Amino acid sequence: MQEITETSHNAATQTTQKSEPIIKVDINGCTVTILGTAHVSRASADKVAELIATEQFDAVGVELCPNRHNAIVNPDAMQKMDLFKVVKSGNASMVAASLALGAFQQRMAEQFDIEPGAEMRVAIKDAEAVHLPVLLIDREIGTTLKRIYRNVPWWKRFALFSGLFGSIVSQDKVSEEEIEHLKEGDMLETAFSQFAEQEKHLFTPLIHERDVYMSARLQKEIAENDYKNVLAVVGAGHMNGMEKIINDKSITEPSQKIAELDTIPSSTSWFKYLPWIIVGIIFIGFGIGFSRSPELGMELLIEWVVINGSLAALGALIASAHPLTIITAFIAAPITSLNPMVGAGMVTAATEIYIRKPQVSDFSRLRKDTTNLKGWRSNQVTRILLIFLLSSLGSAIGTYLAGFRIFDKLTGM
Repeated sequence: MQEITETSHNAATQTTQKSEPIIKVDINGCTVTILGTAHVSRASADKVAELIATEQFDAVGVELCPNRHNAIVNPDAMQKMDLFKVVKSGNASMVAASLALGAFQQRMAEQFDIEPGAEMRVAIKDAEAVHLPVLLIDREIGTTLKRIYRNVPWWKRFALFSGLFGSIVSQDKVSEEEIEHLKEGDMLETAFSQFAEQEKHLFTPLIHERDVYMSARLQKEIAENDYKNVLAVVGAGHMNGMEKIINDKSITEPSQKIAELDTIPSSTSWFKYLPWIIVGIIFIGFGIGFSRSPELGMELLIEWVVINGSLAALGALIASAHPLTIITAFIAAPITSLNPMVGAGMVTAATEIYIRKPQVSDFSRLRKDTTNLKGWRSNQVTRILLIFLLSSLGSAIGTYLAGFRIFDKLTGM
């Protein structure tokens, strides 16, 4: 591992190399060297290069999923992203979370003056230089985020992800405690560290499941390719878990285990019907109001439109949406709230894309702009994602507030 010291004359971070943690395990006759890396350490990147240069490996496994690997080897791929398809498919929240996590890593990199994912870049580059296969053993980041979301009780989800985004766009320097987490874990673990230690339902998909997943991936690759000597480059925080899983031989069907951990858990059976139940109650409220008097029914309808539309428009305004998008949010939210199949965020994001389509320069500035709140609001790519999130949130809050308002008026008469 390493010690972090800060010089007084230039506040530059310096690292003192210690031995990097390494363990060796056996998987069906194949020796797997697991190198635990510290993601703020140049020493880890140097150790990766040293091992590949001096050992006779058949393959190199890295703690990356295909999407993160593609971001490293093809940094311009983000420019080809179709935002409209992202919004339409309902993946805007996951893309926003992924960008925010990338911003967190970038902020760490700037503070410690080291390229993001340096040890993974070295592993890929040096393995390819000597014609060794690179094994992507980690689970897709989107799947992990979705399993975290599903595993956290619904009443804690907003606090969890708002806290995550808040810590990511913060301009505060990394604390000593966070530095220690960075030495032992990875980007995901560090970003969620304040929650993961106290919440078992967060620890499971974030850390333990990935220990199992990476162990299963190694087991599967070795069985299919008859490797005899493999290097696995993972965050040091995964070493003990992977060692125990591999040595216990608890994974008997690696393909089955991988498929199981790639599955997104379904929503709680009753919870998925909640939006429709709320819509039903709202319509019943309107019906009761109009049955009592047309004036009362119209009053309830107007309050529904004003409350729901105003909060959705406020969300779009906070995200620096175009004036026409803000107007669209006000009009669309009261309507889309009565149809759970279409969200207000989808309409507002699509409107913003039509009015102010992102330019190539917006995509090229993503790494820099996502490290601060001002950048999220000024970059058209992230602004669209913010518009989606905040107008959706405003409409959701408006639905409940207007619903309670309707209930109060009907019961108070």
